[in-house]
Amino acid sequence: MTDIRRRRVPRPVREQQIIDAAIRVFARRGYHAASVDEIAELAGISKPMVYLYLDSKEGLFLACLRREAERLVAVLRAAASPAHTPELRLRAGLLAFFTFVTEHRDSWVVLHRQAAELSPAIAAELVRTRRAVMTEVFGLVRAGGTVDTGPARPDDEAGFVTYALVGAADSLTDWMTLHPGEPPERITLRLMNMVWVGMRNALVGEVWTTPARDS
Repeated sequence: MTDIRRRRVPRPVREQQIIDAAIRVFARRGYHAASVDEIAELAGISKPMVYLYLDSKEGLFLACLRREAERLVAVLRAAASPAHTPELRLRAGLLAFFTFVTEHRDSWVVLHRQAAELSPAIAAELVRTRRAVMTEVFGLVRAGGTVDTGPARPDDEAGFVTYALVGAADSLTDWMTLHPGEPPERITLRLMNMVWVGMRNALVGEVWTTPARDS
C-alpha cells in the first residue's frame, strides 16, 4: 500500500520533497559527507528513486542550488516595488534578504558556504546564482541614484556600491550565526544606518577627498 501511494505522488511534488530533504542533509553534513541514503530516508523514498528523479548526487545538489537561488531572487525582486522611495526600496531589499537567511538557514548554508570545494559544474551554477542576485541588488542601488538632489552617477559607480553592499550583507550572515536572537528588522536598520547616507551621496556625485595637511 505504501508503494502504491508513493507512485501516485506527482513527479514535480516528489522532486520538491527530495530537494527539501537534500537541503537539510547538505546543510548539516556538507556536500562530501552527505549521503544519498540519508537523503532518501529523510524523503521517505528509496535510494534508487533519488537517482531516478535527479540523476546523481551532483545533480541533486545543483537542483538545490537552482531552486533556492530562484527563491532568493524572487524575494528580492518582490521587495523592489517601484512605488517606494529609493531608500525604502533598499530597506525592503535588505529586509527581504535577511528574512530569507533567517527563515531558510539551511538553504543559505548550501548557497553561501559550500562553493570552493565542489565540482566545476556546481561552481559554475554558483557563479550564475551570484550574478542573478547581483543584478537584483544593482537594480535597487541604481534606483537610489534617482534621488532629487542631483543626477545619477554612471553605472560603474552603482556597480561598485552593489559589490560593497552584497559583500557586507554576505558577511553579516556569518555575524547572524553568532547572534541568533537578532531579528532581520534590527539587522536591516543597522546596515541602513551605515550605508544609506554614504551610498546616496556617492550616487549623486558627492565624494570624499583626503584632507590637505596643515602647512
